[in-house]
Amino acid sequence: MAGLERKRRFLMTADRKREARERFLLGGIVVRAGLSNADRAFLLGGLLEMKRLVPGTPEHRRLCDIGELAFRAAAFDGGLERFEKAPE
Repeated sequence: MAGLERKRRFLMTADRKREARERFLLGGIVVRAGLSNADRAFLLGGLLEMKRLVPGTPEHRRLCDIGELAFRAAAFDGGLERFEKAPE
């Protein structure tokens, strides 16, 4: 009986750690995009709009391409400065 309780607690802890890591990684994406000071409602609205995009559509692919380039730039340059500038 005690063994089952110990296993249940271990699994709950593992789930909580997994969820915390996921939140941490998602928060890091917000910071990388330069949106750490953005209004929470704005962020949620934008994410909900992105959720509506059908995978494989031109807009979905365009956003994926931008994200992939930004991740590569951050990995090599240590930052996203070139993606934060407004187009001229």
